[in-house]
Amino acid sequence: MHFDPRTQAALREVGLSTTEIERASEHVVEQTAETAATLEAFFADDGTYYSDADLAHASDGVVSHEVQFLDTYTHAADLRGYLRFDGWGVPVEGGRVLDEDDGTPTLVELSLGPTVHQRVRFAREEARL
Repeated sequence: MHFDPRTQAALREVGLSTTEIERASEHVVEQTAETAATLEAFFADDGTYYSDADLAHASDGVVSHEVQFLDTYTHAADLRGYLRFDGWGVPVEGGRVLDEDDGTPTLVELSLGPTVHQRVRFAREEARL
C-alpha cells in the first residue's frame, strides 16, 4: 500500500475502510503513472523547449534548450527519471502538468536534481512562461 502507517491510521480515523484506503492507494499509483506518461509525451518531440531555469548563461530569465528526451519511472507516488538535453542531462525528482490546451500540455514543471536543484517550468513556446 502506498500510504505510510500514520496516514493509513488517519484515513481510518476519518471513516475510510481498508478497502477504500487500498482503492485510494491504487488511484495514486495510476495517477502517477499517467503523469509520467504525459510528461514523457510532452518532451517526445525533438526541438527547442523554453524554461525558467536559473542558469548562469541566461540573461533574461528564459532559457532555450534542445531536449533529446525525458525518461521516467514510477514507484507508488514517486516519479523520477532523467531529462537529456543536447550535451548534458539532469535527474528528475518529480513533475506535473501546469497548463493545457484541449488536453495537450503546454506548460509543465519538473523538479530537477543534482547540479540544478530547483523546480523548473518548461514550455514549447516562450510566451507560455
